[in-house]
Amino acid sequence: MQETLGMLYFWMKAGHIIFMVFWLAGLFMLPRQLVYMHGTVAGSDEESLWAGRMRQLRNIILTPSLIVTWIFGLTLSITIGAWDQGWFHAKLLLVLILTGYHGYLVVLSKKMSRGERPMEEKRLRLFGEVPALLLALIVVLVIVKPF
Repeated sequence: MQETLGMLYFWMKAGHIIFMVFWLAGLFMLPRQLVYMHGTVAGSDEESLWAGRMRQLRNIILTPSLIVTWIFGLTLSITIGAWDQGWFHAKLLLVLILTGYHGYLVVLSKKMSRGERPMEEKRLRLFGEVPALLLALIVVLVIVKPF
């Protein structure tokens, strides 16, 4: 029985990492697509093309990966008893921020698909670096467990 639970743990951990990679790949791609769309004319065929690509990215990769990553992550945290460890609280806070960032990008992409341009292109380019910073911090917390 213990051996079965041990193997299940490794499968959950692998699933968590795989879907986290999918989620982050989408979070790296969506801001880039927003930058490309920013230069298009509102109502144009090109804008419509980018809107469709972003909708597919959100529906096929981003949101499903977010959900599965959270399910595996919460299950793993309960399995290893991480809730009483400081590094886990910091990681959880950063993942909550990343989830909020995800939600903000979804709202922003829908606005831009309607022809709005609520953020200037330069700011949008800088905004696309947020997931890289959060990912680096999260990985350090998980691997180093500094507290």
